[in-house]
Amino acid sequence: MLRVSGINQYYGGSHTLRDVAFEAPTGACTVLLGRNGVGKTTLLKCLMGVLPVKSGAIEFEGKDITRLSPYQRAQSGIAYVPQGRDIFARLTVEENLLMGMAGMRGKAAKSISAEVYQMFPVLKDMLHRRGGDLSGGQQQQLAIARALLSRPRLLILDEPTEGIQPSIIKDIERVIRSLAERGDMAILLVEQYYDFARSLAQHYLVMSRGQIVKQGLGADMDRDNVRDFVAL
Repeated sequence: MLRVSGINQYYGGSHTLRDVAFEAPTGACTVLLGRNGVGKTTLLKCLMGVLPVKSGAIEFEGKDITRLSPYQRAQSGIAYVPQGRDIFARLTVEENLLMGMAGMRGKAAKSISAEVYQMFPVLKDMLHRRGGDLSGGQQQQLAIARALLSRPRLLILDEPTEGIQPSIIKDIERVIRSLAERGDMAILLVEQYYDFARSLAQHYLVMSRGQIVKQGLGADMDRDNVRDFVAL
């Protein structure tokens, strides 16, 4: 479980995160929604240690990780798929996948799990193609697969549907749902595509101006008029 308590963060003179607090339980997909510029990606970078927090605490599986470095958080079982995917364009698909296991030792760092190819069959057919030659949707599948190869207990996804064709969005939705149903992983999904978010959310959070302004059960998103918080 991820527990965030009273997180505050500043950028210059701007108070970008204001007393942010929430939980993301294991075995569920927690969706964070909000318009552009409200602090969603800033929050994720704070969770990963890419940005420092001014005050507050971040706990993962009962351990305070607020001051840990990004690599220490990754070693503790947190995987992050950033907005824009950030795959290695000049490396092959296989090399990109192996990078996901860089923190492991021995044979575990050299053997790509067959489960990844079951989730994303297209990757097996493109192992020797360069990552930069893949379509945007294929790169997104590669980025998620690379994160999963680190065997995370918390998977953080930043807008995985951005710029992706509808058929691949369905594939990504299927994978995220199966991971949540497996019951051994917490998923924190940042998303602006409301229908995609609603279809996956067991819990939802809405952010506005650096604050969590609304939260509840995914099943109640329509009743709670959550769409109004993300519509332009």
